[in-house]
Amino acid sequence: MSDNWIVGNLQSAFNSWNGRLNEIWTLVTVSPQDFRGGTVWSTIVNINEGLKAVGYGLLVLFFAMSVFQSAASFRDFQRPEFALRHFIRFVLAKVAVGSAMEIMTAVFAVCGGIVQSVMGTIGGMSAASVSVPQEMIDTIENVGFLASIPLWLVTLLGSLFITILSFILILTVYGRFFRLYMYTALAPLPLSSFAGEGTSFAGKAFIKSYIGACIEGAIIVLACLIFSAFAASSPPVLDTSLSAVTMSWQYVAETIFNMLVLVALVKGAERIVKEMFGL
Repeated sequence: MSDNWIVGNLQSAFNSWNGRLNEIWTLVTVSPQDFRGGTVWSTIVNINEGLKAVGYGLLVLFFAMSVFQSAASFRDFQRPEFALRHFIRFVLAKVAVGSAMEIMTAVFAVCGGIVQSVMGTIGGMSAASVSVPQEMIDTIENVGFLASIPLWLVTLLGSLFITILSFILILTVYGRFFRLYMYTALAPLPLSSFAGEGTSFAGKAFIKSYIGACIEGAIIVLACLIFSAFAASSPPVLDTSLSAVTMSWQYVAETIFNMLVLVALVKGAERIVKEMFGL
């Protein structure tokens, strides 16, 4: 890193952005079971096991509600097809609650295969990394003290904006990752709603939302792929014929615009999944 404090400030912001990109790549590629050594996953498994008892209680409640709501008269209870239909629904809902963890991990594994297929076309986020060009460093280091004041303001604002964008980016990806944990931990409760015809909509909505959260990983990887191609084809232009302030402002502004493209793509992953798959 340069000894010049203006260049150092800008490089620090760029390093923060590059670090967040690498962290995103790790979050998208790692499974919930392996994240942070599996410590978080162990807690989720314990919560899931503890909520199964509550899920079984809700299962009986939803089943009883469904039976009495669908029975027009006492004669319906004597019909074999009526009893068989509700019995099969009850058994399947009980299996779903008891195998909630297996169901969630299986869905994640299927969606993870989609993510791996998309990742096969990209090796990493190296094309999306940013750095201060050497020509820009040389120009800034040759600027006098008075001329460096507006240059300091430009780089300070640019660095602040870049840092904010990097945190928005990583918080969005972390939000998706922790939503997967919450879905898995609470799975026995919404899955128990399949025991009743009138309450099964809650279980269907839960499964659809969870699949959507899993597929968001593929959308994020695809966004990184598109951004890498975009960044490689149209990198920020450095015009050394301009003054140091104008040149720096132009380069930082173009770099921030490229970063905004990726942030918008990642932030829109959830909306894209909902619009594309209706999840």
